[in-house]
Amino acid sequence: MSSRILALVSILALACGDSRPAGDASPATRSGSVDLTGAGATFPYPLYSKWFSDYAAATNVRINYQSIGSGGGIRQLSEGTVDFGATDGPMTDDELAKAKGGAIMHFPTVLGAVAIAYNLPELSGELRLSGPVIAQIFLGAIKKWNDPRIAAHNPGVTLPARDVLVIHRSDGSGTTYVFSDYLTAISPEWAGGPGRGKDVAWPTGLGGKGNEGVAGQIKQIPGAIGYVELAYANQNDLPVASVLNVAGQFVAPSIEAVTAAAAGVAAQLPANTDYRISIVNSPGAGAYPISSFTWLLLYRQQADSVKARKLVDFLRWALTEGEKQAAALDYAPLPPAIADKLLQRLDSIQATSAGG
Repeated sequence: MSSRILALVSILALACGDSRPAGDASPATRSGSVDLTGAGATFPYPLYSKWFSDYAAATNVRINYQSIGSGGGIRQLSEGTVDFGATDGPMTDDELAKAKGGAIMHFPTVLGAVAIAYNLPELSGELRLSGPVIAQIFLGAIKKWNDPRIAAHNPGVTLPARDVLVIHRSDGSGTTYVFSDYLTAISPEWAGGPGRGKDVAWPTGLGGKGNEGVAGQIKQIPGAIGYVELAYANQNDLPVASVLNVAGQFVAPSIEAVTAAAAGVAAQLPANTDYRISIVNSPGAGAYPISSFTWLLLYRQQADSVKARKLVDFLRWALTEGEKQAAALDYAPLPPAIADKLLQRLDSIQATSAGG
């Protein structure tokens, strides 16, 4: 099955009222027929789609996931209309407080890169950009591709006098959160203007829905530039810029560069961390500066014991078998030390009510 096609399956709910821990499912319930529904981030969707397909083939557990953007996933989980959410921007304290089902837990699944993709038919080699220049482009201050600020990073490259057209997300987006988190870290002007968030007031450009919408517009419009998760750039054969990191290196987005950005994070995590962690602008050598975790969101106290066991079992599979598939789809697997801590954290998920 294509990683872009979501399997939608409707199946019956199986009632179960025993009091075992959420992850202690019997073979009968593991092979049973309770749907799990989720919604949220488009950033990890190529990987999640494969995970859900492979997990259904292995266990007969079907997961219906709507790739609607991180903001939509947070809203649906907060309202209790899905079993789990997905986001690339961690929930705020205010969002957590408003969730109707109680305490929400953040579970990192993989790491990814937000790539700066562009459409310049005249340019065949590498395009280099620094954070401040990227901020000036998305603030609308740089209007031509041959602007001296871009040319300064690309000596010997003939840049066209073409207009710059910014493409950004039109929906609430974790990819926007990661990108604006980075711009806020490196640009005082951006920090004092649009700032950081899943939705920001864009000073310029056209909006596209989802990573796929942004990638599609960039591909269609010469002169366009935008931000997308790396897998979407690769799937659409879009060139991506190398970005200047803290170590003074121009680094292209890659699995290795994202892994370098996460280096040392596991050792620094406190025992009681909630995993709402930013790794943008990492100081590591070889680090790609617009890197991030992506998270699954679920309630600590589950209302349905059968679904709780299904959800915990899936997460155990994702954090072990699923991680092995990440690199093939342009995501970096979690450092083993973090994955091990998350597997232990699954034991804190509780369910007291019977499914039915």
